[in-house]
Amino acid sequence: MSQPQPASWQSLLEQNAPELLGNVSNVREWVLQDGALSLKVKTLMTMLCDALLAHPDGVAAIADRARAAGATEEEIAETVAVAFLFGGMPALVTGANAFRK
Repeated sequence: MSQPQPASWQSLLEQNAPELLGNVSNVREWVLQDGALSLKVKTLMTMLCDALLAHPDGVAAIADRARAAGATEEEIAETVAVAFLFGGMPALVTGANAFRK
């Protein structure tokens, strides 16, 4: 699952530690492929994690990737609800960025 543009940390690693970036990218590609869990489900899981870790821009970007992988607004909303259940109000406020367009 490739990202539309590299994140700033990826650009920094590309310039300063390209072998590390390559290894991380390989693991990322291996994990984020269809398997027992679909790419859509795994993408929703990454959105959940970003909500719990208070990364609003990440939540918004990952929600768009989830939509591209076939996630519905209802699935995104349920994922935000799970973030709220386990992360409380901070996760809910951050998770709401999934609906930012």
